[in-house]
Amino acid sequence: MAKLYFYYSAMNAGKTTNLLQGAYNYHERGMRTLILTPALDNRYGEGVVASRIGLKAHARRFRAEENLLALVQADIAAHGPLHCVFVDEAQFLAKAQVWQLSDVVDQLRIPVLAYGLRTDFRGEPFEGSQYLLAWADELQEIKTICHTGSKATMVVRVDEHGRAVTDGPQVEIGGNERYVSVSRAEFKKINQGDGSIELQQPVLPLGEPR
Repeated sequence: MAKLYFYYSAMNAGKTTNLLQGAYNYHERGMRTLILTPALDNRYGEGVVASRIGLKAHARRFRAEENLLALVQADIAAHGPLHCVFVDEAQFLAKAQVWQLSDVVDQLRIPVLAYGLRTDFRGEPFEGSQYLLAWADELQEIKTICHTGSKATMVVRVDEHGRAVTDGPQVEIGGNERYVSVSRAEFKKINQGDGSIELQQPVLPLGEPR
């Protein structure tokens, strides 16, 4: 039975690596997939989803106002049967788009696997993540660690000097140079202070996703 899945984590937990591996597994079995990525994230080029370990794949870019059910239906009409839809950076989905993805599952009987952050650098939920957490059939956390060695569940935005930033727009595209994953306890210390605590990039033990 098709389901809507939400795989969530803090930054640098291997979400995109998991997505690309999942898509590859389908392709190995002769099944066709569609990878969706928000148009605002073009760090790796237009319509490219890439992981930090060098894996990448072509993706269909979508805009904030685009109907994703209609997009998937058009893709099927143009290219034939579709076996799975993957969504990268799913936190950037609009509420309506999460509902449309649920329609892809319920009406078209196609599984949808969405990968994204749960909260922003202020600890507030993204719109897409909020409704995926509410409406997805299955939720799974992809774990990573804080530089303290504790489990990381929060994200901190840093400036060019590696110091925490506590103000600014919710959406600011960036990778390791702009965001660090930390534990809730570290997040509290940063936000209860003056916002200028210098952070270290987490050092992951051998075998952790990068």
